[in-house]
Amino acid sequence: MRKPESLIEFVKDRPGHDFRYSLSVEKLKRELGWEPEITFEVGMKNTVEWYLDNMDWMKTKLSDLNSYWEKAYYK
Repeated sequence: MRKPESLIEFVKDRPGHDFRYSLSVEKLKRELGWEPEITFEVGMKNTVEWYLDNMDWMKTKLSDLNSYWEKAYYK
């Protein structure tokens, strides 16, 4: 961002801030009888492989995002 680190100011966390989020599908299983088709691990592996196989698309999206941030916040 080309800004000096001296501009960073550390502040106390807000009261009641969530320290973490823990997701579970147990309620879906219990109340709706839903079951995932693949495991979390397989889903993550498939997601990472998709992004690695589609790097050109990914680079375009990151470039678009970078352009948006520069226009919106840095100029």
